[in-house]
Amino acid sequence: MTTALIADDEPHLAQYLKAQLAQAWPDLRVLRLAANGVEAAAAIAELRPDIAFLDIQMPGLTGLEVAQGIEGATRVVFVTAYDQYAVEAFEARAVDYLLKPLKAERLAACVQRLRAAPAAAPGEEGALADTLRRLLAQPGTPTRLRYVRAAQGELMHQVPVEDVLFFHADDKYTVVQTAAAEHLIRTPIAELATQLDPDRFWQVHRATIINLDHVAGTRRDDQSRLFVRVKGSARELPVSRAYVHLFKAM
Repeated sequence: MTTALIADDEPHLAQYLKAQLAQAWPDLRVLRLAANGVEAAAAIAELRPDIAFLDIQMPGLTGLEVAQGIEGATRVVFVTAYDQYAVEAFEARAVDYLLKPLKAERLAACVQRLRAAPAAAPGEEGALADTLRRLLAQPGTPTRLRYVRAAQGELMHQVPVEDVLFFHADDKYTVVQTAAAEHLIRTPIAELATQLDPDRFWQVHRATIINLDHVAGTRRDDQSRLFVRVKGSARELPVSRAYVHLFKAM
C-alpha cells in the first residue's frame, strides 16, 4: 500500500485534501497530518512515507526547506496558493504541485502521475535537490499572493486577491473587503504588502492597501486631504501624506 503524509498549517485544508485523496486514490494510506514544517520534517524522517504533500508556506520550516531535508525515496508534491516562479521549476523537474483551491481534475492528474511512476526516476532526486538549493538561495524573490484564506466558524474561505477591493487593519485583525463580503484575517498589513503584486496593490496608509483594479477615483476635502473611492464600496479610504505622490499621475 502506498503511504502519504499531508502537511498544512490550516487543519481544514489538510482534512479537505485527505478527503479528496480518499476519493481519487482509495488505496492510498495517509499516515499523518502535520500542522507545520517542523512537525512535517520529523514525521517524514520517522515514517518515511512514499509521498509527502507539502504546503509551501508553513511556520517553522517552509515546504521547500522540508523537502530539502528529506533523506530517502519520499516523493514530494507541493501544495500552494502561490502561482509563481517555483511552479514552473518544480514541473520541469517532474515534481508535481497542486494549486489552492484544489480542483478535482487536477488532483486526479497528480494521482495518475504518481501511480504511473511510484519511484523516483534516475537523476530526479538530484535534480530536485539542485532546484531547491537555487530557490532557497534567492530569499529576495517575491512570492505573489493569489488567494487569502479567511476562517468563518468551521468554514475556510479561499478569497481570490483579484476580488479584494482593499485590505484594512482593524484592531487585532485585517479586514479583507470584497464587493460581496467582508472577511477577517490575522495577517498584518506589513506582511501582506510583501506578498501582493506592487503593480496592482498600493499601500496608501499604514493601515490600508488598495487594489488598483477597483479604484473608482479620488477626492480631496476642504483641508486638501486625499481620499480614494473604490468600486463596489461606499467607504472612502484616506491616503496618508507619505503616499499622496502615488496619485499624481492619476
